[in-house]
Amino acid sequence: MFAAFRNAGRAAIRARRSYSTAAPGAENTNAFLASRKAVEDHAKHSADLWRKITFYVAFPATIVAALNAKSLAAEHSAHLEHIKEENGGELPERIVYPCESHFNKREKDFPWGPNTLFYNPEVNIPVE
Repeated sequence: MFAAFRNAGRAAIRARRSYSTAAPGAENTNAFLASRKAVEDHAKHSADLWRKITFYVAFPATIVAALNAKSLAAEHSAHLEHIKEENGGELPERIVYPCESHFNKREKDFPWGPNTLFYNPEVNIPVE
C-alpha cells in the first residue's frame, strides 16, 4: 500500500519541469523591476535632499530665530526696566480707551478662579 504512494511521489518529482527557459511575459517583469528600481532610486535621492534641507537649512534657521527672539525679549525687558526707573519703580497705570472697554470682562469665573489659566500679574492686565 505504501509502495503505491512512494511510486506516485517519485513520478511527480520526475515530471516536474525546471523552467530553465524564459517564461512568456518575462520582458514585462524586467520592465516592472526596472520601474521599481527607478522609484527606489528617486526615493533615495528625495530622502537625501530633504535630509540635507533639514540639517543645513531648517535647524540653522531655528537656531537663528531662537537667538533673535531672545535678543528681542532682552530689549523689551530692558525697555520696561527703563520705564519703571522713570516712574519711581512702578509701571505707569495703563489707560483703557473706550474702544477697549469690552476687553478682559468676565461674566463668570473660570473653574480655577477669575483669571485665565496662564495669567501673569506682572504682564497681564487685571480683570475688571
